[in-house]
Amino acid sequence: MNKEKIWLSSPHMGGKEREFVTEAFDSNWVAPLGPNVDGFEKDLATFTGTGYAAALSSGTAAIHLSLIMLGVSAGDYVICQSFTFSASANPIVYQGATPVFIDSEKDTWNMSPEYLEAALQDLKSKGIKPKAIIPVHLYGMPAKMDEILKIAAAYEVPIIEDAAEALGSSLNGKACGSFSNFGVLSFNGNKIITTSGGGALISNKEEHIKMARFLSTQARDNAPHYQHSHIGYNYRMSNIAAGIGRGQMLVLQDRVNQRRKNYEFYKTHLAGFDGIAFLEENSGAFSNRWLTCISVDPAKTKGGISREDIRLALDAENIESRPLWKPMHLQPVFANAPFYGDGTAEKLFENGLCLPSGSNLSQEDLNRVIQVMKSVLS
Repeated sequence: MNKEKIWLSSPHMGGKEREFVTEAFDSNWVAPLGPNVDGFEKDLATFTGTGYAAALSSGTAAIHLSLIMLGVSAGDYVICQSFTFSASANPIVYQGATPVFIDSEKDTWNMSPEYLEAALQDLKSKGIKPKAIIPVHLYGMPAKMDEILKIAAAYEVPIIEDAAEALGSSLNGKACGSFSNFGVLSFNGNKIITTSGGGALISNKEEHIKMARFLSTQARDNAPHYQHSHIGYNYRMSNIAAGIGRGQMLVLQDRVNQRRKNYEFYKTHLAGFDGIAFLEENSGAFSNRWLTCISVDPAKTKGGISREDIRLALDAENIESRPLWKPMHLQPVFANAPFYGDGTAEKLFENGLCLPSGSNLSQEDLNRVIQVMKSVLS
């Protein structure tokens, strides 16, 4: 008999989502926009402390709209963290601009302030001023925003903060996504909360959110007929999806707590094995632990066990795990893009593994995962 699948990070409903969705059906408010969209945006703005939010079809859409509002166009340059999912970088190319990729630093695995400054210095010497910087709070771990913000301010380059994986994370008590005028969230099915698919742009600037809402609804002018003075996009979240989001917001803190417990469970049970390292929180950082991630050093593990040995052993037991993100500067589609770094992200990709981290994992599930890992590492 096949063992039941243990997923990396599956959706986890809280129970109240159905009430918001049913209300939308009962009122026939199933088309885009409506009370659930308004309520979800208010919940997000309040939770993140930003003041304003636009519920959108994806986090990718939020990045794209941010770039548009910053005037990014063909021939421009945008700095982006290399160690991330492609959605962080793809919208740069949508605008015809060139991505400039920055390596990670070893503490948070996020954008290296050192190489960010090196890139800005080099580009300035070539007469190039980037239009934006996109740092990412990878796997829910806050980036070194204090340093990144200071560097960005010195070179007068705005920041688009990719917090797609970091709802519920914070740095010195300030929510990830709220450090700049443009914060990006994602509610894809594997995120800490989900709307089945969707995202949001959050901001402390009301004008940015008003423009995002305008552009995301096909940029229709205020007229009795259909009139358009700008290119628009079909990027708005539906009232049905937002209803799911409103229910999910009610259990967000519970989801954060459970994922942090998963991390502590793994860390405790793998503490005695050489060559296994965890992504740790720096001083002032609070991670939602969206995914628990480890790096595996074959030079230190017993018998030279590698990341891939562990992944394949888990897969053989119907347990999903996943290598860390392949850096963007190694992706074929970005082969010609500039890169500044020392290979930190490449090493993380080579040795890193995401463990099953869903908030709906049972104790039995966690025990299964650890049993397999201990067997391999022993």
